[in-house]
Amino acid sequence: MSEVVYTSKVKIDRKGKDRLAYLPAEDKPVPFGIHSEIAEHYKKDIKKEDEHAATLDYIVAAAAG
Repeated sequence: MSEVVYTSKVKIDRKGKDRLAYLPAEDKPVPFGIHSEIAEHYKKDIKKEDEHAATLDYIVAAAAG
């Protein structure tokens, strides 16, 4: 059996639709939430200043890299 070479240590603070992810190698927490296109799909009102990239956006970016 193979030896574990890395275990990701991530902390998530959840507040409603928004989340702050504390990730390795990042000095500041990374915000996750929703933005206008996703809010529209789910029929949610959202202010421009409250928009954040969604989890799906990060998954697509990671897979594209």
